[in-house]
Amino acid sequence: MVRDLGAGAPWLTIIGIGDNGLDSLTPPARTLFDAAETIIAPERVLARLDCGARETIAWTFGIKETIALVMARRGTPVTILATGDPMFFGVGATLMRQIDAAEMRVIPSPSAFSLAAARLGWALQDVAMISLHGRSVHGLAAHVHPGAQIIALTSAGHTVIEAAQILSARGYGRSEMHVLEHMGGADERVRVMRADRIAADKPHFADFNTLAIACEAQPGAVLMPPVPGLPDDAFEHDGQLTKREVRAVALARLGPVPGGLMWDVGAGCGSIGIEWIRAARGARAIAIEANEARRKMTAHNAITLGTPGLEIVAGTAPDALANLEMPDAVFIGGGISNDGVFEASWEALRPSGRLVANAVTVEGEARLFALQSVHGGELVRLQTSRAEPVGRYLGWKPLMPVTIWSVTKGLDA
Repeated sequence: MVRDLGAGAPWLTIIGIGDNGLDSLTPPARTLFDAAETIIAPERVLARLDCGARETIAWTFGIKETIALVMARRGTPVTILATGDPMFFGVGATLMRQIDAAEMRVIPSPSAFSLAAARLGWALQDVAMISLHGRSVHGLAAHVHPGAQIIALTSAGHTVIEAAQILSARGYGRSEMHVLEHMGGADERVRVMRADRIAADKPHFADFNTLAIACEAQPGAVLMPPVPGLPDDAFEHDGQLTKREVRAVALARLGPVPGGLMWDVGAGCGSIGIEWIRAARGARAIAIEANEARRKMTAHNAITLGTPGLEIVAGTAPDALANLEMPDAVFIGGGISNDGVFEASWEALRPSGRLVANAVTVEGEARLFALQSVHGGELVRLQTSRAEPVGRYLGWKPLMPVTIWSVTKGLDA
Protein backbone atom coordinates (compact mmCIF):
# COMPACT_ATOMS: atom_id res chain seq x y z
CA MET A 1 0.00 0.00 0.00
CA VAL A 2 1.26 3.47 -0.91
CA ARG A 3 0.03 6.26 1.37
CA ASP A 4 -0.32 9.77 -0.05
CA LEU A 5 1.06 12.23 2.49
CA GLY A 6 0.61 15.21 0.21
CA ALA A 7 -3.15 15.61 0.57
CA GLY A 8 -2.80 18.08 3.46
CA ALA A 9 -0.26 19.33 5.94
CA PRO A 10 -0.12 17.43 9.24
CA TRP A 11 -1.71 19.39 12.09
CA LEU A 12 0.29 17.74 14.90
CA THR A 13 4.05 18.30 15.08
CA ILE A 14 6.21 16.47 17.63
CA ILE A 15 9.79 17.69 17.96
CA GLY A 16 12.45 15.87 19.92
CA ILE A 17 14.55 18.25 21.97
CA GLY A 18 17.70 17.83 24.05
CA ASP A 19 18.61 19.14 27.49
CA ASN A 20 20.39 22.07 25.80
CA GLY A 21 17.08 23.35 24.46
CA LEU A 22 16.86 25.06 21.08
CA ASP A 23 20.58 24.51 20.43
CA SER A 24 19.80 20.80 20.05
CA LEU A 25 17.39 21.37 17.15
CA THR A 26 18.36 20.92 13.53
CA PRO A 27 17.55 23.83 11.18
CA PRO A 28 14.35 22.14 9.88
CA ALA A 29 13.22 21.43 13.46
CA ARG A 30 13.97 25.01 14.48
CA THR A 31 11.92 26.30 11.57
CA LEU A 32 8.95 24.20 12.70
CA PHE A 33 9.35 25.44 16.27
CA ASP A 34 9.44 29.07 15.15
CA ALA A 35 6.22 28.50 13.18
CA ALA A 36 4.39 26.77 16.04
CA GLU A 37 1.17 28.35 17.29
CA THR A 38 0.46 26.22 20.37
CA ILE A 39 3.35 24.58 22.21
CA ILE A 40 3.03 21.73 24.71
CA ALA A 41 6.23 20.90 26.58
CA PRO A 42 7.52 19.85 30.01
CA GLU A 43 7.83 22.72 32.49
CA ARG A 44 11.62 22.44 32.69
CA VAL A 45 11.82 22.72 28.87
CA LEU A 46 9.49 25.72 28.67
CA ALA A 47 11.49 27.46 31.40
CA ARG A 48 14.48 27.62 29.04
CA LEU A 49 12.61 28.78 25.94
CA ASP A 50 11.43 32.13 24.69
CA CYS A 51 8.03 31.35 23.20
CA GLY A 52 6.94 34.97 22.92
CA ALA A 53 3.18 35.53 22.93
CA ARG A 54 2.38 32.06 21.65
CA GLU A 55 0.10 29.77 23.64
CA THR A 56 2.11 27.43 25.82
CA ILE A 57 0.82 24.51 27.88
CA ALA A 58 3.07 23.06 30.58
CA TRP A 59 3.11 19.28 30.34
CA THR A 60 2.44 18.41 33.99
CA PHE A 61 -0.27 15.81 33.44
CA GLY A 62 -0.41 12.11 32.59
CA ILE A 63 -0.54 10.46 29.19
CA LYS A 64 -4.34 9.99 29.27
CA GLU A 65 -4.82 13.70 29.83
CA THR A 66 -2.31 14.43 27.08
CA ILE A 67 -4.23 12.29 24.60
CA ALA A 68 -7.51 13.97 25.59
CA LEU A 69 -6.00 17.44 25.20
CA VAL A 70 -4.50 16.70 21.79
CA MET A 71 -7.62 14.95 20.50
CA ALA A 72 -9.77 17.89 21.59
CA ARG A 73 -7.66 20.10 19.28
CA ARG A 74 -7.59 17.68 16.38
CA GLY A 75 -7.17 19.55 13.11
CA THR A 76 -5.77 22.66 14.83
CA PRO A 77 -1.98 23.21 14.64
CA VAL A 78 -0.33 21.85 17.80
CA THR A 79 3.37 21.37 18.51
CA ILE A 80 4.67 19.07 21.23
CA LEU A 81 8.26 19.24 22.46
CA ALA A 82 9.44 15.92 23.86
CA THR A 83 12.88 14.91 25.05
CA GLY A 84 14.95 12.71 22.75
CA ASP A 85 13.24 10.47 20.22
CA PRO A 86 9.43 10.74 20.57
CA MET A 87 9.02 7.37 18.81
CA PHE A 88 11.20 5.43 21.29
CA PHE A 89 9.07 4.87 24.41
CA GLY A 90 7.80 8.39 23.80
CA VAL A 91 4.65 10.41 23.29
CA GLY A 92 4.89 10.03 19.51
CA ALA A 93 4.60 6.25 19.71
CA THR A 94 1.65 6.60 22.08
CA LEU A 95 -0.23 9.11 19.94
CA MET A 96 0.35 7.03 16.80
CA ARG A 97 -2.07 4.51 18.34
CA GLN A 98 -4.76 7.20 18.36
CA ILE A 99 -3.95 9.34 15.33
CA ASP A 100 -3.10 8.37 11.76
CA ALA A 101 0.54 8.88 10.84
CA ALA A 102 -0.49 11.15 7.96
CA GLU A 103 -1.80 13.67 10.50
CA MET A 104 1.52 13.87 12.34
CA ARG A 105 4.99 15.16 11.68
CA VAL A 106 7.71 13.77 13.97
CA ILE A 107 11.23 15.25 14.12
CA PRO A 108 13.37 13.11 16.45
CA SER A 109 16.49 14.06 18.35
CA PRO A 110 19.00 11.40 19.44
CA SER A 111 17.36 9.14 22.01
CA ALA A 112 18.65 8.81 25.56
CA PHE A 113 19.69 5.29 24.58
CA SER A 114 21.89 6.57 21.76
CA LEU A 115 23.40 9.30 23.90
CA ALA A 116 24.15 6.93 26.79
CA ALA A 117 25.67 4.27 24.52
CA ALA A 118 27.88 6.89 22.86
CA ARG A 119 29.18 8.12 26.20
CA LEU A 120 29.80 4.67 27.62
CA GLY A 121 31.18 3.06 24.46
CA TRP A 122 28.50 0.38 24.45
CA ALA A 123 27.32 -1.22 21.19
CA LEU A 124 23.64 -0.35 21.18
CA GLN A 125 22.60 -3.54 19.37
CA ASP A 126 23.92 -5.54 22.31
CA VAL A 127 22.03 -3.54 24.93
CA ALA A 128 18.62 -4.20 26.47
CA MET A 129 16.76 -0.88 26.05
CA ILE A 130 13.84 -0.56 28.45
CA SER A 131 11.67 2.12 29.99
CA LEU A 132 11.01 2.43 33.70
CA HIS A 133 9.39 5.83 33.13
CA GLY A 134 5.77 5.66 34.23
CA ARG A 135 6.13 1.89 34.60
CA SER A 136 6.88 -0.43 37.48
CA VAL A 137 10.60 -0.54 38.21
CA HIS A 138 10.20 -4.28 38.82
CA GLY A 139 10.12 -4.78 35.05
CA LEU A 140 13.91 -4.47 35.29
CA ALA A 141 14.22 -7.93 36.86
CA ALA A 142 13.34 -9.73 33.62
CA HIS A 143 16.43 -8.29 31.92
CA VAL A 144 19.00 -8.99 34.64
CA HIS A 145 21.43 -11.72 33.49
CA PRO A 146 25.18 -12.26 33.93
CA GLY A 147 27.08 -9.90 31.66
CA ALA A 148 23.95 -8.10 30.43
CA GLN A 149 24.07 -4.41 29.58
CA ILE A 150 20.86 -2.48 30.24
CA ILE A 151 19.96 1.12 29.49
CA ALA A 152 16.76 2.31 31.13
CA LEU A 153 14.72 5.47 31.01
CA THR A 154 13.69 6.48 34.52
CA SER A 155 10.89 8.45 36.15
CA ALA A 156 13.02 10.27 38.74
CA GLY A 157 16.14 9.99 40.88
CA HIS A 158 14.50 7.52 43.26
CA THR A 159 14.10 5.04 40.39
CA VAL A 160 17.88 4.50 40.47
CA ILE A 161 17.77 3.53 44.15
CA GLU A 162 14.84 1.16 43.60
CA ALA A 163 16.70 -0.48 40.70
CA ALA A 164 19.80 -0.88 42.88
CA GLN A 165 17.71 -2.60 45.55
CA ILE A 166 16.32 -5.04 42.97
CA LEU A 167 19.80 -5.83 41.68
CA SER A 168 21.17 -6.37 45.19
CA ALA A 169 18.27 -8.65 46.14
CA ARG A 170 18.87 -10.76 43.02
CA GLY A 171 22.57 -11.27 43.79
CA TYR A 172 23.79 -8.57 41.39
CA GLY A 173 25.02 -6.07 43.99
CA ARG A 174 28.41 -5.86 42.27
CA SER A 175 26.82 -4.50 39.10
CA GLU A 176 28.16 -1.14 37.96
CA MET A 177 25.44 1.49 37.63
CA HIS A 178 26.05 4.55 35.47
CA VAL A 179 23.67 7.40 36.22
CA LEU A 180 23.77 9.87 33.33
CA GLU A 181 22.22 13.15 34.43
CA HIS A 182 21.08 15.93 32.06
CA MET A 183 22.79 14.45 29.00
CA GLY A 184 23.60 17.12 26.43
CA GLY A 185 22.93 19.99 28.80
CA ALA A 186 25.06 22.36 30.83
CA ASP A 187 24.49 20.26 33.97
CA GLU A 188 25.52 16.94 32.40
CA ARG A 189 27.17 14.55 34.83
CA VAL A 190 27.89 10.81 34.86
CA ARG A 191 28.08 9.07 38.22
CA VAL A 192 29.28 5.47 38.54
CA MET A 193 28.60 3.35 41.62
CA ARG A 194 28.04 -0.27 42.53
CA ALA A 195 24.43 -1.32 43.00
CA ASP A 196 24.95 -2.46 46.59
CA ARG A 197 26.44 0.93 47.53
CA ILE A 198 23.52 2.82 46.00
CA ALA A 199 21.05 0.52 47.75
CA ALA A 200 22.77 1.07 51.10
CA ASP A 201 23.65 4.78 50.89
CA LYS A 202 20.62 6.01 48.88
CA PRO A 203 22.40 9.02 47.34
CA HIS A 204 20.51 11.82 45.61
CA PHE A 205 20.33 11.80 41.81
CA ALA A 206 18.90 14.37 39.44
CA ASP A 207 15.36 13.54 38.38
CA PHE A 208 16.30 13.92 34.71
CA ASN A 209 18.58 10.94 34.30
CA THR A 210 19.16 7.79 32.29
CA LEU A 211 20.36 4.62 33.96
CA ALA A 212 22.89 2.22 32.44
CA ILE A 213 23.69 -1.09 34.17
CA ALA A 214 26.56 -3.50 33.56
CA CYS A 215 25.24 -6.62 35.25
CA GLU A 216 27.67 -8.69 37.33
CA ALA A 217 26.39 -11.75 39.16
CA GLN A 218 27.81 -12.60 42.57
CA PRO A 219 28.65 -16.24 43.39
CA GLY A 220 25.43 -18.07 44.13
CA ALA A 221 23.16 -15.72 42.18
CA VAL A 222 20.34 -17.74 40.63
CA LEU A 223 20.22 -17.69 36.83
CA MET A 224 16.78 -16.61 35.58
CA PRO A 225 16.97 -16.87 31.78
CA PRO A 226 14.11 -15.83 29.50
CA VAL A 227 13.69 -19.34 28.09
CA PRO A 228 10.79 -21.28 29.68
CA GLY A 229 11.45 -23.62 32.56
CA LEU A 230 12.49 -21.52 35.56
CA PRO A 231 13.30 -23.50 38.72
CA ASP A 232 10.22 -24.44 40.73
CA ASP A 233 11.58 -22.62 43.76
CA ALA A 234 11.71 -19.37 41.79
CA PHE A 235 7.97 -19.17 42.47
CA GLU A 236 6.10 -18.81 45.72
CA HIS A 237 3.47 -21.56 45.64
CA ASP A 238 1.37 -23.93 47.74
CA GLY A 239 2.04 -26.99 45.62
CA GLN A 240 -0.33 -25.98 42.82
CA LEU A 241 2.48 -25.35 40.38
CA THR A 242 3.07 -26.63 36.87
CA LYS A 243 6.44 -28.30 37.37
CA ARG A 244 9.50 -27.04 35.57
CA GLU A 245 9.78 -29.79 32.94
CA VAL A 246 6.06 -29.74 32.12
CA ARG A 247 6.04 -25.94 32.07
CA ALA A 248 8.80 -25.85 29.46
CA VAL A 249 6.94 -28.29 27.20
CA ALA A 250 3.60 -26.50 27.60
CA LEU A 251 5.11 -23.10 26.79
CA ALA A 252 6.89 -24.48 23.74
CA ARG A 253 3.48 -25.53 22.44
CA LEU A 254 1.82 -22.26 23.42
CA GLY A 255 4.44 -20.43 21.34
CA PRO A 256 5.03 -17.02 22.98
CA VAL A 257 5.30 -14.31 20.33
CA PRO A 258 6.07 -10.58 20.61
CA GLY A 259 2.94 -8.71 21.60
CA GLY A 260 0.90 -11.89 21.97
CA LEU A 261 -1.80 -12.24 24.63
CA MET A 262 -2.33 -15.46 26.58
CA TRP A 263 -5.03 -16.53 29.01
CA ASP A 264 -3.81 -18.69 31.90
CA VAL A 265 -7.03 -20.36 33.07
CA GLY A 266 -6.74 -21.72 36.58
CA ALA A 267 -3.44 -19.91 37.01
CA GLY A 268 -2.43 -21.21 40.45
CA CYS A 269 0.69 -19.20 41.33
CA GLY A 270 0.90 -17.69 37.84
CA SER A 271 3.96 -19.55 36.57
CA ILE A 272 2.74 -20.09 32.98
CA GLY A 273 1.62 -16.50 32.47
CA ILE A 274 4.82 -15.12 33.97
CA GLU A 275 7.05 -17.26 31.77
CA TRP A 276 4.97 -16.39 28.69
CA ILE A 277 5.63 -12.68 29.29
CA ARG A 278 9.35 -13.24 29.94
CA ALA A 279 9.77 -15.25 26.74
CA ALA A 280 8.79 -12.63 24.13
CA ARG A 281 9.10 -8.86 23.84
CA GLY A 282 5.83 -7.11 24.66
CA ALA A 283 3.99 -10.36 25.40
CA ARG A 284 0.97 -10.04 27.72
CA ALA A 285 -0.95 -12.48 29.86
CA ILE A 286 -4.12 -12.64 31.93
CA ALA A 287 -4.11 -15.00 34.91
CA ILE A 288 -7.58 -16.21 35.91
CA GLU A 289 -7.69 -17.69 39.42
CA ALA A 290 -10.52 -18.18 41.93
CA ASN A 291 -8.39 -18.71 45.05
CA GLU A 292 -7.48 -15.44 46.78
CA ALA A 293 -4.31 -16.78 48.43
CA ARG A 294 -3.03 -17.98 45.05
CA ARG A 295 -3.82 -14.65 43.44
CA LYS A 296 -1.62 -13.00 46.07
CA MET A 297 1.14 -15.48 45.26
CA THR A 298 0.73 -14.70 41.57
CA ALA A 299 1.05 -10.96 42.22
CA HIS A 300 4.17 -11.54 44.35
CA ASN A 301 5.75 -13.79 41.71
CA ALA A 302 4.98 -11.31 38.93
CA ILE A 303 6.81 -8.55 40.80
CA THR A 304 9.77 -10.73 41.79
CA LEU A 305 10.31 -12.16 38.30
CA GLY A 306 10.01 -8.92 36.37
CA THR A 307 6.49 -9.17 34.92
CA PRO A 308 4.52 -6.55 36.86
CA GLY A 309 2.20 -6.11 33.90
CA LEU A 310 0.61 -9.54 34.41
CA GLU A 311 -3.14 -8.97 34.70
CA ILE A 312 -4.83 -10.99 37.44
CA VAL A 313 -8.56 -11.73 37.26
CA ALA A 314 -10.49 -13.13 40.21
CA GLY A 315 -13.09 -15.74 39.39
CA THR A 316 -13.86 -19.20 38.11
CA ALA A 317 -14.00 -20.18 34.46
CA PRO A 318 -16.05 -20.03 32.33
CA ASP A 319 -17.85 -17.08 33.96
CA ALA A 320 -14.62 -15.15 34.62
CA LEU A 321 -13.66 -15.34 30.94
CA ALA A 322 -16.52 -13.16 29.77
CA ASN A 323 -15.51 -9.81 28.26
CA LEU A 324 -11.76 -10.51 28.38
CA GLU A 325 -9.67 -9.42 25.40
CA MET A 326 -9.41 -12.03 22.63
CA PRO A 327 -6.33 -14.19 23.27
CA ASP A 328 -3.67 -15.50 20.89
CA ALA A 329 -3.16 -18.52 23.14
CA VAL A 330 -4.94 -20.21 26.04
CA PHE A 331 -3.49 -22.47 28.71
CA ILE A 332 -5.88 -24.53 30.82
CA GLY A 333 -3.87 -25.85 33.72
CA GLY A 334 -6.81 -26.94 35.79
CA GLY A 335 -10.54 -27.43 35.35
CA ILE A 336 -10.56 -28.92 31.87
CA SER A 337 -13.25 -31.33 33.09
CA ASN A 338 -15.49 -28.51 34.30
CA ASP A 339 -18.50 -27.69 32.17
CA GLY A 340 -17.98 -24.87 29.71
CA VAL A 341 -14.30 -24.14 30.40
CA PHE A 342 -12.98 -25.49 27.11
CA GLU A 343 -15.95 -24.23 25.11
CA ALA A 344 -15.63 -20.65 26.37
CA SER A 345 -11.87 -20.66 25.85
CA TRP A 346 -12.11 -22.12 22.35
CA GLU A 347 -14.81 -19.69 21.27
CA ALA A 348 -12.78 -16.69 22.46
CA LEU A 349 -9.49 -17.89 20.96
CA ARG A 350 -8.28 -15.99 17.94
CA PRO A 351 -8.19 -17.93 14.63
CA SER A 352 -4.77 -19.62 14.29
CA GLY A 353 -4.41 -19.31 18.06
CA ARG A 354 -3.02 -22.12 20.20
CA LEU A 355 -4.72 -23.91 23.08
CA VAL A 356 -2.82 -26.15 25.48
CA ALA A 357 -4.44 -28.09 28.30
CA ASN A 358 -2.90 -30.28 31.01
CA ALA A 359 -4.49 -33.13 32.90
CA VAL A 360 -3.21 -35.29 35.77
CA THR A 361 -6.41 -37.16 36.66
CA VAL A 362 -8.02 -40.05 34.80
CA GLU A 363 -11.14 -37.95 34.29
CA GLY A 364 -9.15 -35.02 32.94
CA GLU A 365 -7.22 -37.30 30.61
CA ALA A 366 -10.46 -38.80 29.30
CA ARG A 367 -11.73 -35.31 28.58
CA LEU A 368 -8.58 -34.49 26.60
CA PHE A 369 -8.94 -37.70 24.57
CA ALA A 370 -12.54 -36.77 23.74
CA LEU A 371 -11.61 -33.23 22.71
CA GLN A 372 -8.71 -34.42 20.60
CA SER A 373 -11.00 -36.80 18.71
CA VAL A 374 -13.16 -33.82 17.70
CA HIS A 375 -10.66 -31.00 17.23
CA GLY A 376 -7.44 -32.83 16.40
CA GLY A 377 -4.11 -31.63 17.73
CA GLU A 378 -1.36 -33.50 19.57
CA LEU A 379 -1.44 -35.54 22.75
CA VAL A 380 1.74 -36.01 24.78
CA ARG A 381 2.13 -37.86 28.06
CA LEU A 382 5.09 -36.81 30.20
CA GLN A 383 6.54 -38.92 32.99
CA THR A 384 9.36 -37.18 34.81
CA SER A 385 11.55 -38.57 37.56
CA ARG A 386 13.98 -36.59 39.70
CA ALA A 387 17.00 -38.00 41.50
CA GLU A 388 16.61 -37.67 45.27
CA PRO A 389 18.51 -39.08 48.27
CA VAL A 390 17.74 -42.64 49.34
CA GLY A 391 19.87 -43.11 52.40
CA ARG A 392 23.48 -42.61 51.30
CA TYR A 393 22.55 -43.00 47.63
CA LEU A 394 20.35 -41.44 44.99
CA GLY A 395 17.14 -42.87 43.64
CA TRP A 396 14.59 -41.84 41.07
CA LYS A 397 11.43 -40.28 42.49
CA PRO A 398 8.70 -40.15 39.84
CA LEU A 399 6.38 -37.15 39.58
CA MET A 400 2.75 -37.60 38.60
CA PRO A 401 2.41 -38.22 34.85
CA VAL A 402 0.91 -35.30 32.94
CA THR A 403 -1.05 -35.50 29.71
CA ILE A 404 -0.74 -32.43 27.47
CA TRP A 405 -3.09 -31.67 24.61
CA SER A 406 -2.11 -28.90 22.18
CA VAL A 407 -4.21 -27.74 19.27
CA THR A 408 -4.30 -24.83 16.81
CA LYS A 409 -7.65 -23.24 16.00
CA GLY A 410 -8.44 -23.25 12.32
CA LEU A 411 -9.47 -20.16 10.41
CA ASP A 412 -12.95 -21.63 9.92
CA ALA A 413 -13.44 -22.85 13.50
